[in-house]
Amino acid sequence: MIQPLMPKATAVWLVENTSLTFDQIAAFCGLHVLEVKGIADGDVAQGIKGMDPITTGQLSRAEIERCQANPATRLMTAESKYKVPPVQPRKGPRYTPVSRRQDRPDAVAWLLRNHPELTDAQISKLVGTTKPTIQSVRDRSHWNSANIKPVDPVTLGLSTQIELDAAVQKAGRKAERERKKADKAAGRTETLLPASETTAPEEPHHATIAAPEVAPEKDESRKSYDADSVFAKLKDVKIEDDEE
Repeated sequence: MIQPLMPKATAVWLVENTSLTFDQIAAFCGLHVLEVKGIADGDVAQGIKGMDPITTGQLSRAEIERCQANPATRLMTAESKYKVPPVQPRKGPRYTPVSRRQDRPDAVAWLLRNHPELTDAQISKLVGTTKPTIQSVRDRSHWNSANIKPVDPVTLGLSTQIELDAAVQKAGRKAERERKKADKAAGRTETLLPASETTAPEEPHHATIAAPEVAPEKDESRKSYDADSVFAKLKDVKIEDDEE
């Protein structure tokens, strides 16, 4: 599906002016669900003015109402009157706005702390920085090291959640391949553990004799007496005269 021209600005407008779910907005704008939730919470896309997709001809009011009535449906882009050629992805370092460039060391520190499996090249591509900057943040030789605080690059707007997840998954697969390669070179093979190690030892079955049931003793002290029962028992008692 063709994504809107300004995904985050469109997502901001849809969050503020419709009752669409986060999943519907994320699917239409090509964003991660957490990014849309961050927009709703005010943590992501701060300062971005919402763009009305109805005015720009990317959506129709009827389409929005259809999806609002059924959260399981997905928004369909309206057919454009003009054919716009697809934009080819430009190779090279990511462009970072001037207002966000001072936040890159914070994003690098967050990635180094939470995702050490990422390579310097991946971090450089995610936040649009250089390898010397990453190394200076790692060994705390950066000129502003005392003021660097780890902050999520998605929150800072330096990368998207989808790009971050893809980079982490790619780094995890690479680390797994390297581990298997090292195990193979060392002569270690992945085999199943013997049954004696994976199963618990069986406990011997001893014959148990059930103890006889003992009737609970009656607590005489807790009985309740009334006057009629007491005098009735006294009438049955025979008093014998003592012999003189």
